[in-house]
Amino acid sequence: MILIRPVRGRLITGIACQALAALAGVVPFVAVAEVGRALLSGGPWWHHVMLGVAALPVRVVLLTAATTLTHLADNDLQLHLRRKLAAHLGRLPLGWFSARGSGAVKRAVHDDVAALHHLVAHSLLDLVTAVVVPVASMLYLLAIDPLMTVITLLPLGAGLLLHARAMRDVTARMAEYHQATQRLDNAVVEFVHGIAVVKAFGQTGKAHRRFRDAARSYGEFVTGWAEQVTPSLTRSQLAQAPLVSLLVVLTAGTALIGAGLLTPVDLIPFVVLGIGLSAPALAISYSVQDLRAGRAATGRIEDLLATPPLPEPAHAPEVPLGPARVELDSVRFRYDDDAEVLHGIDLVLEPGTVTALVGPSGSGKSTLAALVARFDDVTEGAVRINGVDIRDLPSAQLYRWIGFVLQDVRLLRTTVLDNIRLARPDADFDEVVRVARAARIHDRISELPDGYLTVLGDDVRLSGGEEQRVSIARALLADTPVLVLDEATAFADAESEAAIQEAISELADGRTVLVIAHRLSTVVDADQIVVLDGGVVMERGKHTELLAAGGRYAALWAVHA
Repeated sequence: MILIRPVRGRLITGIACQALAALAGVVPFVAVAEVGRALLSGGPWWHHVMLGVAALPVRVVLLTAATTLTHLADNDLQLHLRRKLAAHLGRLPLGWFSARGSGAVKRAVHDDVAALHHLVAHSLLDLVTAVVVPVASMLYLLAIDPLMTVITLLPLGAGLLLHARAMRDVTARMAEYHQATQRLDNAVVEFVHGIAVVKAFGQTGKAHRRFRDAARSYGEFVTGWAEQVTPSLTRSQLAQAPLVSLLVVLTAGTALIGAGLLTPVDLIPFVVLGIGLSAPALAISYSVQDLRAGRAATGRIEDLLATPPLPEPAHAPEVPLGPARVELDSVRFRYDDDAEVLHGIDLVLEPGTVTALVGPSGSGKSTLAALVARFDDVTEGAVRINGVDIRDLPSAQLYRWIGFVLQDVRLLRTTVLDNIRLARPDADFDEVVRVARAARIHDRISELPDGYLTVLGDDVRLSGGEEQRVSIARALLADTPVLVLDEATAFADAESEAAIQEAISELADGRTVLVIAHRLSTVVDADQIVVLDGGVVMERGKHTELLAAGGRYAALWAVHA
């Protein structure tokens, strides 16, 4: 696995220590068997005792070294991978996150990296022990009596065959399992984030359906898989049970002794070591499962790391901040291999004006606005600010030009001060207070237990409207010439809506604003209203002009205003 390359040296050393520890663990059992043979045959036995006793501390030292090395390797690997994933996610287009549930991102960054812990720190060592102990024991038993060794291995062979039958389609099943888990993760995240809005609009039953369907699908899959493999796995474990092995060894040994093919002295090693062959073999199956799970997790991490980042220009033009003219020139866009969703959009946003995007659901409003903020790159055409293609601007420079306030607010689990200062970490406290006042949220922050130093999510939770005003304060602090605004009052109560509208008016003043309008009444004063339908601009103009035209906008107004 390429991902474990940074810690491969320590892993190999740890595995070598574990292999030697496994051999040292077999020595006391061999010593017991040899002492028994020596006592029955009248030979010397003290040196066997001394060898068996000496092997014990050696085993302890080697085991300690092996587990220490692999745990240190695991710790460094998880830190390395999480840093690498965080850095890579920071370079991906923001549209990549919109197209995926947050459960998928959480699974890759947290769950899949955590899944490698058991593989790196435990499973590889367990697998080494599970292989070395039976092989060493078998080689010793072969030297005693080959025929009896073959008979002793029969329960183990039968158990492995039954286990292989149970696991014959495990790769495909594991893929289905991870898909079911991801669907459930996404449904849970969406359910939790949307529960307040859902309950407010009386759609609880409908909204719960996706979560219930995902949970039921997951439960049915796991139950079906368990019902399929449990009988074979049970028979496999019974065949390898120590009692079964002992019964086979004693029955076959007695028969061979009666036939003169084995001496009673030579039966002792098979009784001592033979019944222990199955236990490591059972551990092999669990270790193999961990290896499969680790390989699957590694594959998902590698797929994420292979996702192309947003291209960054090698040489960026220096564009001084100031009034911004935004131009969309023959813009076309498609998501991956899907059908085209925007078809040759031409649009100009003049400095200091407000342009509203309206249209039915699925018309392309959010997609078009996302292209202006470079959440994705256009498939054809260009988006320019003051004549400069936004693809020629590094992300850090671009987002000094373009800010956005989205309907779905995301605040960090940190202080209110740091949440607002996310836009400009070097901003002083007075600046933060100024923008908070402008966003109509200062008074609410002052009422919190520690004011601006209150930790959101731990000390207190804000309402949706309050969170929206914090995000507006953040955008005010960023002070970008261009603002992309997804109408922020769609789910607010009357009091919050009034405060948010005042904050938005403060935010939009003097900026070039592109607003996605869900309620037409909120954009009647826009300098330009653009009607989208099917990814095409159907109409554009002012409110009164479009009403007088009697076209798509007038029809939308009659229905929604």
